[in-house]
Amino acid sequence: MPTQPPDTPTLFALSTAPGRAGVAVIRVSGPNAGAALCALTGRAAPPEPRRATRARFRDPATGETLDDGLVLWFPGPASYTGEDMAELHGHGGRATIRALLDALAVLPGLTPAEPGAFTRRAFDAGKLDLTAVEALADLIDAETAAQRRQALRQKDGALARLVEGWRERLVRALAHLEATIDFSDEDLPETLLPSLLDDVAALEADIAAHLAEPPRGERLRDGVHVAVLGPPNAGKSSLVNALARREAAIVSAIAGTTRDVVEVHLDLDGFPVVLADTAGLRDSADVIEQEGVRRAHARAEAADLRLLLLDGGVEDPLDPAVAPLVADAETLVVLNKTDLRGAAPFPILPGGRAPLPLSLATGAGLQALLSMLTERVRSQSETGAAAPPALTRARHRHALEETRDALARAREAPLPELVAEDLRLAARALGRLTGRVDVEDLLDVIFGDFCIGK
Repeated sequence: MPTQPPDTPTLFALSTAPGRAGVAVIRVSGPNAGAALCALTGRAAPPEPRRATRARFRDPATGETLDDGLVLWFPGPASYTGEDMAELHGHGGRATIRALLDALAVLPGLTPAEPGAFTRRAFDAGKLDLTAVEALADLIDAETAAQRRQALRQKDGALARLVEGWRERLVRALAHLEATIDFSDEDLPETLLPSLLDDVAALEADIAAHLAEPPRGERLRDGVHVAVLGPPNAGKSSLVNALARREAAIVSAIAGTTRDVVEVHLDLDGFPVVLADTAGLRDSADVIEQEGVRRAHARAEAADLRLLLLDGGVEDPLDPAVAPLVADAETLVVLNKTDLRGAAPFPILPGGRAPLPLSLATGAGLQALLSMLTERVRSQSETGAAAPPALTRARHRHALEETRDALARAREAPLPELVAEDLRLAARALGRLTGRVDVEDLLDVIFGDFCIGK
């Protein structure tokens, strides 16, 4: 029997990627899902729940055979959406998919799903909180193993459990405080309010410590941005091509060939990297090259990591234009064209550091550079299984910052009533993070990130 009101629209959509494939899955969810399944298969009733059953799909209007496949039946509320739900597993040819979708479209009470509609219904049914919805989108978009692991951990509720634990502590403190306000004329212990404020301070410290962690989750989700910098003709574009293993950037002996920032996406040992090839750093009278240099400096400022490539083919590779970058101990400095130096000694960098030797012409040092770059990227984005759940979006960070600030105000508030108001605001901010409250303005954006059928 349907578990939803009969006037609720029943949604259908292709849940697998469109195009030519061996198998395609069409999802149907809503009060008429069972009737739709029976109409396409000629069955009197849906099959046994959660058991794949072979079926021949027919056009309900003409009886024409459309495909031969499998059906799965998930009666609500024990389904992804919390509603009655059916899945039709057919062959993934375009004509077959189109025929099945057209057959569903003419059935009464059925309507095509908008992007994210199934997941929106799962959220409304309490099957997923907002962080799990975001994690599902990240899992669909994951391109590296590390991104997949992070998305799975968040989807399984690691972040939600942490935030809900903080919220429970906050609600408990608020309940005790409201009791002291309501029964202020009673003979309550004088230590009650100071003890409560100690609990608030401890919670504030926990949230502040989490916010103080490097933004590894956001870096892992979006990719670690690495800016490749250096003087003209140092080999920056050649290095980007070597790391990407394809001709991603134009390589030329003419100085100033690279005028704009060229981005290349890499997978370094499971970690996503956005490698940016930039214009050569030098003084130039060319206004276009000046703009390229400006953009190179801007990318250097915004990057998570900076890789400075020096020209080892000249007598003094420490060009004044790159001196500030050389002095930065966090910048990975590489000396290219070491095959041209002969017996000339390597330059000594500020702080006694020596650059990493490299010859892109012979390949010498490339593997060592790749290993060092991978380790730097790993340290920027890896959290470890025992680490607290990472924040993966700016809205997570903003919600926790709002919570921390409200708790700080609560500790300084002169009256218990004002303390209680700030604690309510803090609890509301945590509730927004998981989707308990005030999320209507976010839902269209979040669910709009999904493909049709998710």
